[in-house]
Amino acid sequence: MSRKKLTLSVDEAAIRKARRFSRRHGTSISSLVSDFLASLADEPGEDSRIVARLRGILPSSTDEASYREHLRKKYRA
Repeated sequence: MSRKKLTLSVDEAAIRKARRFSRRHGTSISSLVSDFLASLADEPGEDSRIVARLRGILPSSTDEASYREHLRKKYRA
């Protein structure tokens, strides 16, 4: 796939965080931004790729309170 140059204005703190993240994960900021943009849903109401992959992992009977309790126990928060 061809690539094009894109100029963005980003908060300095976000740039520092992105640089640290990209160094730790052996990637570039350009790849991070490209991957993020590619993960967005194309149409309103359409799930992003990430949401679509996660859909159906929890049983439909699971409510938010039960899930929060599970996380609290799991992470002892």
